[in-house]
Amino acid sequence: MSLVVEDGSGLAGAESYCSVAAANARHTALGNAAWTGADAVKEAALRRATQYMLQTYRNRWNGTRITQAQALDWPRWGVIVDTRYYVLSNSVPADVANACADLALKAITEDLSPDLDRAVIRERVGPLETEYNPYSPQAKRFTAINAMLAPYLKGSSAMAEVVRA
Repeated sequence: MSLVVEDGSGLAGAESYCSVAAANARHTALGNAAWTGADAVKEAALRRATQYMLQTYRNRWNGTRITQAQALDWPRWGVIVDTRYYVLSNSVPADVANACADLALKAITEDLSPDLDRAVIRERVGPLETEYNPYSPQAKRFTAINAMLAPYLKGSSAMAEVVRA
């Protein structure tokens, strides 16, 4: 099945923010040798990356989706970056597509949203002992992706939007 890439029109059947060709070009330019395999494998990774982005950022994007029927969160209207530049409401920003490609690279070798279990406090195997900080996050964070997408997000998960009456 061919990958349906969002083109900025708010497709109801879109599956990814990035095409295989665009991901190939990005990973070749960055020297990411791990981006290998058949197109079907890459398409599946791009789908998983997009699903991760939907799950992680859906309630944090600035602006509003252009239609209720669109499958993905982009395109959006009312998005301003760097305090003065409007993002076109018929586009997917390059940073969003690049983040999708970068997450797809990770999705080839790991689960982006693994199920979490109880955190290990102390584990002893023979003379070796491991103790984890109970206050550290248990879920994996992709800080480079979060930094790339920061201009398009409302803020951290601990922040709330304030509206004056």
